[in-house]
Amino acid sequence: MTAQPFVPPPYPYDRLDALAKLAAKHDGGVIDLSIGTPCDAPSPAVVAALSASNAERGYPPSIGSEPLRRAARDWMQRRFAVDVPLAQVAACVGSKEFVATTPQYLKLRRPDRDTVLYPAVSYPTYEMGSTLAGCRAVAVPMNRSGGLDLGAVSADDARRALMLWVNSPSNPTGALDDLGAAAAWGREHGVPIFSDECYVEFTWQRAGESIVQHGLDGVVALHSLSKRSNLAGVRVAFYAGDADIVNYLKEVRKHVGMMVPGPAQAAGVVALTDDAHVAVQREVYRRRLARTAEILAKWSGVSVPLPAGGFYLWFDSGDGWAFAERLARDGGALVSPGDFYGAGGANNVRVAVVQPDEKIEMLARRLGV
Repeated sequence: MTAQPFVPPPYPYDRLDALAKLAAKHDGGVIDLSIGTPCDAPSPAVVAALSASNAERGYPPSIGSEPLRRAARDWMQRRFAVDVPLAQVAACVGSKEFVATTPQYLKLRRPDRDTVLYPAVSYPTYEMGSTLAGCRAVAVPMNRSGGLDLGAVSADDARRALMLWVNSPSNPTGALDDLGAAAAWGREHGVPIFSDECYVEFTWQRAGESIVQHGLDGVVALHSLSKRSNLAGVRVAFYAGDADIVNYLKEVRKHVGMMVPGPAQAAGVVALTDDAHVAVQREVYRRRLARTAEILAKWSGVSVPLPAGGFYLWFDSGDGWAFAERLARDGGALVSPGDFYGAGGANNVRVAVVQPDEKIEMLARRLGV
């Protein structure tokens, strides 16, 4: 049987082009609530560090400079009361590239395994990273609280698994998973657990949690400055956890030339050292979530619950694409139909509250609420 060439599927957000044209007909243009791109300014101290590091001339350390790794380690200690050895912390070029590339590196190390487990309703890159690595992508069903139903993973899939992704707070649902249970499941089955925690600073129903609070063996936590510090364009993230896994990834990533630019690393140090700007941003997102939910519920008659975490509204609209088209036509706003995040989200819509307050109020006026 002849192997078929890989043809990249349409990038999910490119599928919104027709709706963007509808929304653009409104005076004032599109109100883009589709992608989680922060709109608020980073702190002046971070911007100053970008321009004054003198780090742009040479190659930066692939694993992250010692000041950046120390800042990440110290932040985890303050935030989660856990001490991670400095050697078990390393930088990555934003969290998305880490999600997309790690399966192929693990497959090289464990050619006897071929499966990536990931949440059935989730960020599309978990599945795509598996596909790009030539692996089986196996979706794990969600339980009633929105977490992983690990009891539904078959013995064969567990035996073949290279890794399991967990995402808490979830993108898109905002659900908070049981990370202790995930860590325990991974150790029981010999499956490394990779915990994407880039929204952990924005939890609303309980304190944010990291999987490393449940021990470092067999787990890796992934964190990003894109959301917490409004630095999506700077591409600074880090991973930390199991010594063997982290050391392997550190070494293989050196060969690929995965390096956070030096000025970005300097900015990351300043951002990770400052908790005050994150507290301010939390309240901004809390306010925007409540106001946007109120507007959409009044206009549509649909229940729009507030999330347990993250800065997305996720709700059952009956038909995600129909709701998105109606909102683009009536309000000039662009949102994401839920099937971007798996077939189980087809009835849902994801709304990213990443526009300034004045744009959210513009939406209210357009919708007459």
